Amino acid sequence: MAFTVTYADRDGGGPARLRLAGELDMSSAPELNEAIDRLAAAGQRRLLIDLAELTFCDSTGIAVFVRGDNRAAEQGGWLRITGATGRVERVLKVTGLADVLGYGSADPGPDDRVGMG
Repeated sequence: MAFTVTYADRDGGGPARLRLAGELDMSSAPELNEAIDRLAAAGQRRLLIDLAELTFCDSTGIAVFVRGDNRAAEQGGWLRITGATGRVERVLKVTGLADVLGYGSADPGPDDRVGMG
């Protein structure tokens, strides 16, 4: 399955939202990095990434999530992930990112790091 990154409309001024579908790996990670960089350059400090349609994520994809969160944190913001299932959810739990980047409240602060659900 081809990898896609889709920008979703913001709900009432909430965080910027990206929806990922397909496989996030070494060949597709630059596309996600570019999307995150564009949003950061546009002044978006809060980013929510929906992984419901992501079917695979390797260590390169994990690195993109960490890099994105670090970049957002430098500007007083955050990157959170939501909707992971199956193998992707398992990888996030094993690596600890489900706890670190999990989205569990309407508007998490920089220190609000809760689980995937």
